[in-house]
Amino acid sequence: MNVLKMASDFMTLQSLRWMPCHESLGSSPSFTLEGGTGERKPEASRSFEFKRFMTVLLLWSMIFVEVRHIPSLSMFPTLRIGDRIIAEKVSYYFKSPAVNDIVLFRPPKRMQDLGFKKGDVFIKRIVATAGDLIEVQQGKLLLNRNVQSENFIAERPSYEMHATYVPDGFVFVMGDNRNNSCDSHVWGPLPVKNIIGRYVIGCSRSPPVQVS
Repeated sequence: MNVLKMASDFMTLQSLRWMPCHESLGSSPSFTLEGGTGERKPEASRSFEFKRFMTVLLLWSMIFVEVRHIPSLSMFPTLRIGDRIIAEKVSYYFKSPAVNDIVLFRPPKRMQDLGFKKGDVFIKRIVATAGDLIEVQQGKLLLNRNVQSENFIAERPSYEMHATYVPDGFVFVMGDNRNNSCDSHVWGPLPVKNIIGRYVIGCSRSPPVQVS
């Protein structure tokens, strides 16, 4: 089987993966590839170049970008059910995760012990990094004993959490919907190695939510 055809078909399947079952893909855009003289290329040549373009696009998306949809309210109001999001997978090769980064990750062992599948993907906000002391007292998040201003959360947490030290190689993550999120306050710090991407932008019926 032609390798380029396989890549093109796989790209279509990747797109369908993120479409709800009641939606369908619209008609594909038509591309007109022209030579330097302005003359129309033969059909076979244009078809080959289109497949080559799709192959490059597929490889780029597999290496650098993660596309997902939001299935729960754990990150509300920042993200809503059904939102489409794009996460980049490159920056953490050059810098460490930081507080307030929103990250996609695979569940660590303690999450799997709670019944989550190894292949699942979750999205939460980093609230503490290695070397930090994190706690929740009287509805407030304290980072290194300092109360944090969090105007992005759905409501103040109704639980208490004793001071927890974040070890090297880990971060502490929470959902913005603090009282409806299974996050680090339940199962502990998240290994950095489990992070697969950093949230860049989300799209929904309301205006996009974007972070730098």
